[in-house]
Order: sequence, then structure tokens, then C-alpha cells
Amino acid sequence: MQYRMLAAKIHRARVTEANLNYVGSITIDQELLDATGLLPYEMVQITNLSNGELWQTYIIPGPPHGGDICLNGPPARLFHPGDLVIILGFRLYDADELSSHQPTVVFVDENNHITEVVREETPFRTSP
Repeated sequence: MQYRMLAAKIHRARVTEANLNYVGSITIDQELLDATGLLPYEMVQITNLSNGELWQTYIIPGPPHGGDICLNGPPARLFHPGDLVIILGFRLYDADELSSHQPTVVFVDENNHITEVVREETPFRTSP
């Protein structure tokens, strides 16, 4: 059996751009992708803390160190520059992988620069 579990999240990032006239996706700063382990074209969910909207799309890597978080295409109607978002990446894990599973959480400042990277402990850990 496989379980769909949180692999990584970018916590409370700010939308820097919303581009309605582009193919649907989310552009994310490459530095943030590297810190989370999320991959280009991987599916993510984006939760908008500013208005409660939820969207699912795929990642396009943006230039590193610029702090880019850009919603492209249809979600540009729901996500606007300045909105706070949580970006969530999920992956499938086998039952035997759960004991070593540690989601990565990346915290950012108001310019989407990394302030902290945390490997979360999960309740599936077994004692040595």
C-alpha cells in the first residue's frame, strides 16, 4: 500500500506576480526548489492565506535568489501580488518508508528569501 504524504512545503511565501496570459503553472525561485527538493513539473497545491483559495498546478523553476512566486494562467485570477500562500508538495510513500519520512518545511521572509529549513519529525518513527 502507498500513502500520499507531505514531502515539502514553502510556508507563508508572498506572491510576487500573477500572469494571466501565460500557460497555467507556478513559477518558483530555484533556490526555494533546491531547499525543498521539489522538482520542475512536479504537481503542487497552493493555499492562498489571503483569500482562502486553493489551486493545484505544476512547477516551473524561476531564477535563483529573486524570490519569485508567480501564478500563471487561470490561477492569476485567484492569486494576486502580495497574497500570502503555502505551497505544498505531496509524494507517494510505501509503508516501509514511513518510519524514515521527514517532510521539509521552508520558512521565508517577506521577500521570499529563506530564513529556516526544518526537517519535520513524523509520528511514524520507531525507536532504535
